[in-house]
Amino acid sequence: MINAFELQHGRLQQIQIESKADLERTKPIWIDFDEPNDEERLWAKELFRLTLPDEDDFGDIEASARCFEDASGALQIRSDFLINKEDESRNIPVAFVFKQDILFSLHEEDLPVFRLLRMRARHQPGYLEDSRDVLLDLYATSVEYSADSLEGVYAALEEIGNRVLKAPLTDQAAGDVLARIAREEDLNGRIRRNMMDTRRAISFLMRRRLLSTDQVEEARQILRDIESLDGHTSFLFEKINFLMDATVGFININQNKIIKIFSVVSVALLPPTLIASIYGMNFEFMPELKWASGYPIALGLMALSVAAPFWFFLRKGWLK
Repeated sequence: MINAFELQHGRLQQIQIESKADLERTKPIWIDFDEPNDEERLWAKELFRLTLPDEDDFGDIEASARCFEDASGALQIRSDFLINKEDESRNIPVAFVFKQDILFSLHEEDLPVFRLLRMRARHQPGYLEDSRDVLLDLYATSVEYSADSLEGVYAALEEIGNRVLKAPLTDQAAGDVLARIAREEDLNGRIRRNMMDTRRAISFLMRRRLLSTDQVEEARQILRDIESLDGHTSFLFEKINFLMDATVGFININQNKIIKIFSVVSVALLPPTLIASIYGMNFEFMPELKWASGYPIALGLMALSVAAPFWFFLRKGWLK
């Protein structure tokens, strides 16, 4: 799918592209390719002499492969954008290309940052002036989105901390807590990676001297915001490590309590076991020896002696 965006009366207007002729008639500052097919890629090549990058090229992490100028003189930038949903979080790679004063973007999934920028630009006159403004505001909105996600991590860890520190934890509850901590750690790591990626892209734009004075100031503000978020992500990593250590400590305490009970029972049974082993229970007057059902009763008692502790341990949750 292709969406082209023009500036009309200071507002960003979205134009749905259904054919090559639709794309040819537009005067866009931004063309967004969302899961483009082969035909749409061909339109870009014929109309703009632009070969869209393949998805396989999105995953390179070295700086030279994420921000560079290609042989045609177009600027290529690879960036990750965060999607934070209740059930999962993930980074979506996006390719940006600057050519002929047009920003081309390519991604395989719609992004909340893109939707938010489109909404703002439609309703606020003068919000954007050119294609460079579009890219800068995408990065600024991404930082804002990451900050909101960090606030969610803070709230989740606060709830987890109250659960860990204010009430005794069973092993099952501790397992649930560790799973939640792992999810928040994963989200915090993705936010940290996004911030590193955005900082690299902004620095590349500033080095290329593509930005106006106002845009340079906006870029510096984005970098300052990223710097402040870096401090928060570092603090959250430390808090996550503390909560994880505390939770594992409670698991160890619970296990030590169980081992203590086993040790006490073992010691308590040692004296009768010692006496039985010395005398062998070989006495002349043992009425059980003449019982016709004595042997099966003994076998039943042996089975009961195994089943009863096993049932008790299950009720206490020691075998889960």
